[in-house]
Amino acid sequence: MMSQPQFIRHAIHPPTSSNSMIVNRLAWIALFSLILLVIVGATVRVTGSGLGCPDWPTCWGCLIPPTSADQIDVSKLDMAKFKRHAAKKGIDPDTITRETVLASFDPVHTWIEFLNRLTSLPLGFSTLLLAFLSFKAKRFKWWVIGLSWFCLADVILNAIMGAIVVSSGLQPGIITLHMALAFLLIAVLVTIIWMTRPDTTPIQIDSTYRKRILIASLIFFGCLFCEGLMGSQVREQTDQLAQVHAGLDRSDWIDQLGATLIYKVHRSFSWTLLVTSALIFFWVSKSKLGRIGEPKLIFAMVVAMMLMGIVLAHIAIFQVVQVLHVGCTAVLLAITWHWVLRLFTSKPHVAVEA
Repeated sequence: MMSQPQFIRHAIHPPTSSNSMIVNRLAWIALFSLILLVIVGATVRVTGSGLGCPDWPTCWGCLIPPTSADQIDVSKLDMAKFKRHAAKKGIDPDTITRETVLASFDPVHTWIEFLNRLTSLPLGFSTLLLAFLSFKAKRFKWWVIGLSWFCLADVILNAIMGAIVVSSGLQPGIITLHMALAFLLIAVLVTIIWMTRPDTTPIQIDSTYRKRILIASLIFFGCLFCEGLMGSQVREQTDQLAQVHAGLDRSDWIDQLGATLIYKVHRSFSWTLLVTSALIFFWVSKSKLGRIGEPKLIFAMVVAMMLMGIVLAHIAIFQVVQVLHVGCTAVLLAITWHWVLRLFTSKPHVAVEA
């Protein structure tokens, strides 16, 4: 039977003593909140709900979003902003009136985007508490304090970026930067979880394989980080092509996406992830390391994500598959970075032949 990955075991059985327990639990809460936010954000993206709330921090001029156009007070809306958005899409700004703005109201998109904003609250509160309570950490105290405050700064910056995303009319480059900050936050939160972990016993790996496993794992993490950002750019290009070819069948224009450089690099990186994850799993197995939960899970998730990619590229762009693909990337980043940290603190040993 496969041993339960340490990454999951720590989430289920958090530390039971010391002040580091508080920091560890807050970091876990922030991490789970962040991954949930990434998934909800992906839902916003694939449903086209990014401008469901055209203003920020209010939504259609209300603290609680309206459910019908009759509830909207147009006098509270910035009509100049709607005209700027229209101009960016090649629409004559003079055609934008109060009536056309109200006609564009979609309650489903509005509430999806509003739920996305609500989902960010647990992350904001947990990182705020994490920063102020980080002084309770015992091991790596100043590292934990510094990283905790970095997390808070990242969340604040990403909130500002979220406002810019809305005000810019979903400008592509800003959306990718928004995702990059989220990925970076995942790695930092996992680092805090590792530093405040209850079990400090290092794993032992055959010295013959330790270095190559570590190098392969670092390459895998770097490729995965870049792959996630390139995936965001591919989705941006897909959205742009769909807008340009509105009204046409997807099969009439999807080949244009395959001809782009970013798509080709994105596809090539997926094979790099498969090969490196397979090598990690193989070398860990050869090193006779007893607890190999993470490498097995990493390899399985890469295979699952490649299958999702095949579905999206050759069958249809199913929204649920897109959301799962982004969510898996976030989870895999967390698991992989935790695995890398385990390797950094591992103890090499010389295997004895039976």
